Amino acid sequence: MSDYINLEFHFNNLEESMTIIGSHDRNLKLLEEYFSTRIITRGDTILVSESITETAKNNLLKILKTLQTIIKYDNNINERDILYCFRMLEKDMLDDVVSLYKNKLIVGKKANGKPIVAKTFNQRRYIKAIEENDIVFATGPAGTGKTYLAVVKAVTALKAQDVKRLILTRPAVAAGESLGFLPGDLKEKVDPYLRPLYDALHDTLGVEVTEAFIEKGVIEIAPLAYMRGRTLEDAYIILDEAQNTTDQQMKMFLTRLGFNSKMIVTGDVSQIDLPRGVKSGLITCINILKDIDNIAICTFDVSDIIRHPLVQKVIDRYEEHTRKEV
Repeated sequence: MSDYINLEFHFNNLEESMTIIGSHDRNLKLLEEYFSTRIITRGDTILVSESITETAKNNLLKILKTLQTIIKYDNNINERDILYCFRMLEKDMLDDVVSLYKNKLIVGKKANGKPIVAKTFNQRRYIKAIEENDIVFATGPAGTGKTYLAVVKAVTALKAQDVKRLILTRPAVAAGESLGFLPGDLKEKVDPYLRPLYDALHDTLGVEVTEAFIEKGVIEIAPLAYMRGRTLEDAYIILDEAQNTTDQQMKMFLTRLGFNSKMIVTGDVSQIDLPRGVKSGLITCINILKDIDNIAICTFDVSDIIRHPLVQKVIDRYEEHTRKEV
């Protein structure tokens, strides 16, 4: 094939080849799109369009060799792993990626027993921060695992009897909607706002165990307003969607911390639904508290997104659009 050249890369075996190429060639298509080239596999070799630049050729070779090494520790390479390699290549950190798989940080287990692993460097830092600090702030875009990993750590602590209960909360007002105008009792009013927290609990505990713990009061899921006037001891407390708190709400929440408790505050400061002119309590408190011992601030970016690859592209485009408007 005169239009193609040998990349001088060799698969070790058929299983390795299938893992790197991906189901229905999904991984291969991501590589083609990223490096703007056509890629063809021939036995244990790879051919690429002869029009590929020397830089792209060398970087593609680096990615493939990295994936080849990763497979020694995790043979379940997927699109997310490929995208993360791209991001780390851009940051000149590709050589470090293997350590994530070689030295896995197991965060907890799903209800089916499958281990939950930190997938990015920022996720690893986040978990370490939770383990070493009593208050942790996590900011960044949707899909980076901020809330999910917080719930996993909380469930793990509950199972180990390190704490007696989990308290999960978030502002119950979004996009200017008032709870008072929604139909149903309190639970029916707030459940739609708290659904992401339920989803994480169901994934880690199972639906039946989650519901049993809620009935017993071991797990409490409530709007932020219900935290007022309480001292929360022997508990893991997670405040989600914290970008939609006011300064007063955030101060009220943080001062609920009792002995033998941890607070994890998560939010995305690019998606604030507060009325125009109202400051986000999350932004304010991070600026005020950033240099206090036993308080950690973790920041995620688009490279940490573990949802569908299109989510990453959507966020990139919106950020680009915002920069042009400024």
